[in-house]
Amino acid sequence: MKIFLDACVLVSVLNQEYPLFSYSSRILSLTDHPKFQVYTSPICLAIAFYFAEKKSGTVVAKKKISLLSSKIKITPVDQDTVRKASEDKSVEDFEDGLEYYAAIESGCKIIVTENQGDFYFSKIDVLGSKDFLRSYF
Repeated sequence: MKIFLDACVLVSVLNQEYPLFSYSSRILSLTDHPKFQVYTSPICLAIAFYFAEKKSGTVVAKKKISLLSSKIKITPVDQDTVRKASEDKSVEDFEDGLEYYAAIESGCKIIVTENQGDFYFSKIDVLGSKDFLRSYF
């Protein structure tokens, strides 16, 4: 199963933000599980880097992003993704639209985020970290 991790999940792992870290780190560990393929987008990585850099500095944040990007699959965000996000009238927040269409175009069946309301327009499941783990483990 292909799952997409939103930036807030990545930030909680990189910055060890409790209590979410307990759940988000378990989800991120699914990169080694044969049943799951874990994706994020370059935009989510950029957001995660920004917050990791604020907490840990540039050098450490780059190391964290490098390790993360070696384990997780990264969706493309191309002209088609931008077009779909900008033309979808149900999408109010452009960044959320980019994440959604990046997930869809990569075949993801679930978006894991702590901001489920941001994806009110989604036609695929949107779950928080805790709910995802309850549902699949």
